[in-house]
Amino acid sequence: MTVYHARRGQVSYGYPIGMLCAEWHIPFIPGDLNHASTFDFPVRYLTVPEVSGASVLTGTGHFAEALIRAAKQLQSEGVRAITSNCGFMARYQRAVAEHVDIPVFLSSLLQIPMITSMLGSGKSVGILAANSAALTPDLLESVGITDARRLVVHGLEQYEHFNEVVLQETGILDDQRLTAEVVAAALEIRRTTPDLGAYLLECSDLPVYSDAIYRATGLPVYDWAGFIDYVHRSISPRTYTGIY
Repeated sequence: MTVYHARRGQVSYGYPIGMLCAEWHIPFIPGDLNHASTFDFPVRYLTVPEVSGASVLTGTGHFAEALIRAAKQLQSEGVRAITSNCGFMARYQRAVAEHVDIPVFLSSLLQIPMITSMLGSGKSVGILAANSAALTPDLLESVGITDARRLVVHGLEQYEHFNEVVLQETGILDDQRLTAEVVAAALEIRRTTPDLGAYLLECSDLPVYSDAIYRATGLPVYDWAGFIDYVHRSISPRTYTGIY
């Protein structure tokens, strides 16, 4: 028999992952972090009203205090790890992690040191970013990257429909057009980078297109949804059974 004890103030249970959500006006389709069916487990989505997605994306605004308050709320609600819905929240990674007692991974960019370690020293990592201008050395340093020589950044802001959807927030997404643009961006990195070893997708809207990139290039693709799955396994380990 298992005996359960209620946690004071908690009104729902069973959310392993909490997500700090900036406000966006974007159609979140299956495969996007903000679409619940992307994951095989429940995610507690928490919109942080003070946090504008556009401001985070362009590096304007100061949201550390709002994100810390929201992260503490998620922890009090019982989540076991906290992520976000914009890769450029990386600039708040350390501040938020210091104020809660559970793992925090606010950006897909946190995967880069692992990826470069898995590849030979002569291999580069192609980064597809929502806004390349905001991917500054300071932001990279906030997720532990002090040497960017092996990183090839390609900004999707230069592609018409991606710009409309993510930067202009027109509220309309043509999946066929966006797929074509993202694949074209990946192929451009490969064309100009003979030593390319893998791709890292910075943006939370991009896991939708990982399969198309892999099919077009044959190279490993690391996205944010896969990162969340990985962290989830650390806080909800699989029980192994089988014939022996």
